[in-house]
Amino acid sequence: MDVRRPTKDFAVSETAPELDSLIYYRMAGKKRKAHATWYRGETTNYHPMRASLAEADAVERYVGHGWLPKVPFIGKDDYVTAFGSCFAAEMTKFLLAKGFRVFGNDRNVKAHVIRSGEGIVNTAALRQQFEWAFQGKAPRSEVWHEKDGRVAEVSEEIEAATRRIFLSTDVFVFTLGLSEVWYDRETGDVLWRAVPKHAFDPDRHAFRVLGAEENRANIAAVYDMIRQHRPDAHIVLTLSPIPLAATFRPVSCMTANSVSKASLRVAIDEVMRANAADEKLHYFPSYEIVTAFLPDALGDDLRHPRPETVDFVMATFERHFLK
Repeated sequence: MDVRRPTKDFAVSETAPELDSLIYYRMAGKKRKAHATWYRGETTNYHPMRASLAEADAVERYVGHGWLPKVPFIGKDDYVTAFGSCFAAEMTKFLLAKGFRVFGNDRNVKAHVIRSGEGIVNTAALRQQFEWAFQGKAPRSEVWHEKDGRVAEVSEEIEAATRRIFLSTDVFVFTLGLSEVWYDRETGDVLWRAVPKHAFDPDRHAFRVLGAEENRANIAAVYDMIRQHRPDAHIVLTLSPIPLAATFRPVSCMTANSVSKASLRVAIDEVMRANAADEKLHYFPSYEIVTAFLPDALGDDLRHPRPETVDFVMATFERHFLK
């Protein structure tokens, strides 16, 4: 029989005398203590107990606090563009089912952010699309590929379609996925995905990990371009909770995934803090909901969220973002 040993919960009796050396606070229905040696600041938020997560408003109090918008702002007349990891595809599917206007409903639109949006998962690839649309700057080498490995078309028609989408968008939702990338040694251009097997050239292609500062710079560049061309648009940044399927690093995939996600999470936070006065810039903590809040949130592959997990995340998004 697996008997779990008791752990600390910092609870004290309601009638116990209070000491000057301790701070007292309430959590999960109990009075608890913390050391008073150090100044705690004016906005201290304590980590929840296991029992706290059963509270009716737990996700708002312990995950969404400080991040969720004061009032929902996405209406059914707004155009939403969501792309990034396959988690963005879940967002698009959900919004369409609710009757919202989402670019991507028409798969005949010749724009990579619609047809291949779930493959644009790293910040360099995200930046490429905006620089192409707004600055006419395309990669100098073939680094954009369809899901089947074919080279994606780069044409003035697709560039113009991408620009029209961005200029018409009222709400951008970007789901960032990973920091591990392949790139072209000669140009430095980063690929959307891995290198197609038939096209791999060890003298041409190389692998690296985007650091937090590089991710920050890419996200900030996208933010600046949106603010230049769509100053009134809302921007929602999210981090995909789906781990790496594999790593090209000579270390375990689980540890490599921690680094990949941490690099992105730090970068997002840097951008959020640098633009704290922008009330139309948002972070939706889907990553934390799946990885830290919900128990047993992933399926048997330990990568993709269970259907009920997706339902919970989307219901949380609906409550706070959708009018």
